[in-house]
Order: sequence, then C-alpha cells, then structure tokens
Amino acid sequence: MSRFPKITETFILYEILALEELGIPVEIYPLLREYQAVTHPEAERLVQRAHFHPFISLPILHAQWHFIRRRPLAYLRLWAEVLAGTWGTTNFFLGALGILPKAVRFAYEMERQGVTHVHAHFASHPAVAALIIHRLTGIPFSFTAHGSDLHVERRMLDKKVAAAAFAVTISSYNREVMVQECGEAARDKIHVIHCGVDPTIFSLPSGKKEKGRFEILCVASFEEVKGHKFLVEACRLLRERNINFGCHLVGEGPLRSQIETEIARSSLQDRICLHGAQPRNQIARMLSEADVLALASVPTRNGKREGIPVVLMEAMSSGLPVVATNISGIPELVSSGSTGLLVSPADAVELADALEKLANEAELRDRLGRAAREKVLRDFNLRTNARTLVEFFFRNKPSVEMPANPNGGLETAAGS
Repeated sequence: MSRFPKITETFILYEILALEELGIPVEIYPLLREYQAVTHPEAERLVQRAHFHPFISLPILHAQWHFIRRRPLAYLRLWAEVLAGTWGTTNFFLGALGILPKAVRFAYEMERQGVTHVHAHFASHPAVAALIIHRLTGIPFSFTAHGSDLHVERRMLDKKVAAAAFAVTISSYNREVMVQECGEAARDKIHVIHCGVDPTIFSLPSGKKEKGRFEILCVASFEEVKGHKFLVEACRLLRERNINFGCHLVGEGPLRSQIETEIARSSLQDRICLHGAQPRNQIARMLSEADVLALASVPTRNGKREGIPVVLMEAMSSGLPVVATNISGIPELVSSGSTGLLVSPADAVELADALEKLANEAELRDRLGRAAREKVLRDFNLRTNARTLVEFFFRNKPSVEMPANPNGGLETAAGS
C-alpha cells in the first residue's frame, strides 16, 4: 500500500487481518509510514512488524549493489522500463523515481524471507513497486485497483496487468475501465472482488432508536471527491423546509477549514457538528445512533472519483439506510429504492429531497435498512471476499496446498 497505518484505509487493514485468520502469513511493506493522531487499535500491532524504510539508507544502497552484482541486466532493464513507462506526468514520474530504490530493497528482503506472492493495494505506485519486485526476483504478484488510483493516472497499467498473475478490482465498473485501457485480451485476467466489512462489528442496533431529531451521518475525508459542500447546501435546504435534523461529519482532510467556513456562512453551526477522525468502534457506535448515512461523492476536476466507499457498506451492514450519488461502482452496492437512495452528483436539491423523504418516512427507512444489510451479507462480507482472494493466490500454485486452518501455507507480502 502507499501509506500505513492510514485511518481511512480500513479496507486494507481488515483484509490483512482476515487473510491471517485464514492462515495466510502476511508481511507488510508500505511505501510510506503514516503518522496520524488517531489510529485503529488493530493497526498498532501491525505497525510493529511492518517493513518501513526511508527513501535512502545504507540497507537500500546495499540492495542496489546486490542486484547490480547478481542480476545486472534485470536491474538496468527495470530502471529503463519504469522511467520510460512513467515519463510524461511529473508527479507520477517523480514518485516512481522515489520508490524504485525502496522497491529494490523490498525485493531483497522478500527473497530472503521466502515470500511466495506479492499483492499490492492500488494500481498506481504500489503496483509499480510490485512489478519491480517481480522483475528482480520472479516472485508472482497481483494488485487491487480501487478508485482514484485507476481514474487519475493509468500509466503502465497494461504492463502491470500483463506481468501480474492476476489483477483485482473492487467493482465491475472499474473492470470495464481496465479492459478499455488494457485491451479485451486482458479481461479474463481482471477479476472483481468487492471490498467487504465485518457484519459482526457493523451489526443491527440492539434497541429501537428513540423518536426525535433526524440524525444524518457522513463519514468521509474532507476532500473534493467526497462532496461535502453539497451536503452542507442540502442541510441548508432542509432547514428552510423546517426539517428537525442534525448532521454529523466524521473525518479530517485538507478541505476541513473550507467546509467549516461554508457551515458558518450558512449559519448551520447549531445543525452540523464536526467530530474529526474516529476509530472503527466509534464509527460503529455512531452508525447505530444515526438515521441515515449520506455521502455526496462527486468526480473531481482532475479525474479523481470513488470506487465503492466502504463506509456505505458499514452503514448498510448496520441496517442503516444510505443516500449516495449515482457514480462509479456505487450502484453495484446501492440499488435506488431497494437498498438505499441514489441521487445525481453535485445536486444539493436532489440530495435534500432524498434526505427529506427519509426523514418523513420511518417505514421506508426500516425497509431500506433491512434490505441493505442483506445485500452486504450476500456480496460484501469481509471474510467471504478475503477467502475468494486467497483462492486466487493459490490458483496458479498447484504444489502449495491452500490451508484449511490457521497458520499454514502461502507467505504473502501485502501492499508493497
């Protein structure tokens, strides 16, 4: 993965834990170490064993010298391949230049550890790192494409897919994007495995919520792609319509101060409360106390867009109705009128209409919430989907038996 531990990337953290429950030992190789005020408790013990490296160090220089001596042609070819493949976009090129020596160190360590498969999260720089490791060591690799990593920068995507044992993406929408980029011949190599959530953590509330103010919850980083400004505008419209509501924004990000300004400009300080970043147990509690989860995602000017936001799965698993936008892979999770309500992106009026409808129709909220949980249990269950990923790990390794019980089988490096 690009960064670890990152509080917003629960889908990686809990996939690692689910893989280890299935008996797959996982080594963690982040490109960067993330320092945040709030960390999920489950991530803290993984941090202790993660392989963190600076961009330059004696061990990294030693790894370069090792491969220059042992495999000089492979080493020189991968430099040429990566630099030529990423040339043309300054940020992506410089990022690739920065991670290349570190990925060489990863290759050195993985070879000594006996890692038998590398799986990268994100089709961008982490997948480049996995490709580098594969070129130097021959260790097979795969990667998962999510959202903006696929839509903003696709350089070398065709090479990554061609070299990978298989590629995964989290939605059928993304799969079509990848096939369009890589060619129809790549279709059979690209598989859809949804992210998932733990339905025992995100479960139905034990008691019935007391009648009172209609509580809206939004859990999202303060970034343009999350569309907070449209939710704030929808809240302003709800107040004008005399809806008794409160709105709770959970998360941090670069646009927080801008959203706070929008809230103050609309005089909504008594209706909208910001809670900062929160760990998973607090998110589960807040979902149990809310009436609806709202996510006003939009495509951004630079092409960034959602995959399928995991918080929608968490809310739906908790039996909570959701209002989301009809973009990217979201309709694969939320069927409007059946498992939630979908609205057009960047349309505050339509968003307000959907929220008002749910505020006024308790029976609709209950019906959507029940169907939403059934959808998650069926298609977005963390353990079920982790098991599917493990099956792909073993598919091309007939000499290695897939473990039926914990603590056996394939040694996997995750997230490089």
